[in-house]
Parts: sequence; structure tokens; C-alpha cells
Amino acid sequence: MASKGGKSGKGDGKKPERRDLRRLLRVPGGARVDLSSYAPDATPGGPRTKAEGLAATAGMGDELAELQERLYAASTAGDRRRLLLVLQGMDTSGKGGTVKHVIGFFNPSGCRIRSFKTPTREELNHPFLWRIMRALPQPGEIGIFDRSHYEDVLIARVHELVPRRQLGRRYGQINRFEQSLADDGVSVVKVFLHIGHEQQRRRLLERLDDPDKHWKFDPGDIDERALWLDYQKAYEKALERCSTDAAPWYLVPADRKWYRNWAVSRLLLEHLRALDPQYPKGDFDVEECRERLLG
Repeated sequence: MASKGGKSGKGDGKKPERRDLRRLLRVPGGARVDLSSYAPDATPGGPRTKAEGLAATAGMGDELAELQERLYAASTAGDRRRLLLVLQGMDTSGKGGTVKHVIGFFNPSGCRIRSFKTPTREELNHPFLWRIMRALPQPGEIGIFDRSHYEDVLIARVHELVPRRQLGRRYGQINRFEQSLADDGVSVVKVFLHIGHEQQRRRLLERLDDPDKHWKFDPGDIDERALWLDYQKAYEKALERCSTDAAPWYLVPADRKWYRNWAVSRLLLEHLRALDPQYPKGDFDVEECRERLLG
């Protein structure tokens, strides 16, 4: 995974299409994570320019759509596999924008999208993973989480909503939960959208400057921004403790929207290619059916 001192994918002589972005952006499990060492405006493994990036992203659309259709079709013959994209990041990092761009490639009827806000009273009466389990994709579907169960070790940690001992246990619960998903055929793709402090300021100001975007602005975002360093530490801890072989984390620099969209699309493409779902074979006589239709 490229840091400030590492390669950005530019000038390395390799075509982005041939790079394994899963290896390049993966957060090593158990290793210490220092988010300040990762440049949020970097483009590791990506196209050289914005124009090339937009074209490359659009160029993935047909294959992503076909792979989604094959995944859904395979489920009709008993294939239990499905994919879950988990998006986490600071305010304005582009979680909603990523969902908008990713879903544009897929058939919405085969997607299950869920945005996790402040827990409801009913949700608070259950273990923190309860609402997550109710929103999981079914076999053949692609699930997309805008925020997720990680809020319970992020916001809960920064605002001290639960005792520290209980918080510490949650990392293990999350790892066991995600392992159970993998065992049941779920490919869990966890993406941390890494935005810079100054870039967040610019995006918040853009929302204030445009009346049509005031609905996206919450004065509370400024209060949360004041806790930036606390959130960075909380994310570092989550990335360190919960990047596993069953469900690794991928760190995607998010200052450049075009790169963010390209990288997430590429990660999904690589995971779906690895699944290689197949159309099920028909259990009927094709020629007989043809004769009946033509007769």
C-alpha cells in the first residue's frame, strides 16, 4: 500500500489494468497503522490523469454488470456466494458519492444498499451487530454499506459511549462475525476512504457556498471535525485490529474523487473476477423447446 514515501503508481511502467489493487491497497493484518504516513491525494496503481481515470472507470462498467448478472444467475442454482462492500471514512470522504457511482454499473434489483445512522431505540435494545445482520445481502446479491458495524468502535470510542473494556471486546466480535460471513460465502470488501484534513474543510465550505447542498451540511460536522485526531486514532485501531485474511481492509486515498471511484470499482472487479460465477446450465431439452416454439 503506497505511503507518502512509496510509489503512487505513476511512472512505474506498468499498466493499471494489470496491477493487483487488492494487494497494493490492502492494510497488513496486525501491523501498526499510521494514517499520517498515507497521502490522501495519492493515486496508487491508478491511471495517470483524471481523464484517463474517468475513461478507465467507465470501461469497467460492462464487465462489472456481466459479473453481477452471473453472480445472481448462479444463486438460482444454489450458489450461496455474494459480495458485501463496506464503506467507512470521515465526513465528506465520499461514501455516498462512491455508492452513487458504483451502483450505476449494477442492476439495482440485485443490490442491497444500507446506510447506517444513529441507532434507533429498538436497535439499542439489541447487540450492536443485530442491525447489521438484518441488512446482509442474500445469495447472488451485492450489498453496499454506507457506514457499518465499525461505527461501534469509531464513534463509540471517540465519544466514550461504552466502557473501554467492552469496546476492546468488540474488535474480536467483529472479526468472528466477518469470519462467519466468509465461511458462508460472503466476500467482504472493506474500504476506508482516506481524506485529508484540508480537503475536508474545502468540501464542507463548498456545501456552505452552494444553497443546493445545504441539505448535506450539518453544523455538527464542525464539532466532529474538531475531533479529527481522535477519529484518526480510532480508525488506526480498527484497521490494525480488524484487517484479517477473511476480511481485509483496503485504504483508498479519497482526495481525488475520480481516483476514489476508479479504485473502488477496480477492487470490486478484482473480487468478482476471483469469484468467477458461472451461468447455470438449463435442465431442459433446448431443441425440444425450440421445436415447440417454431411448430
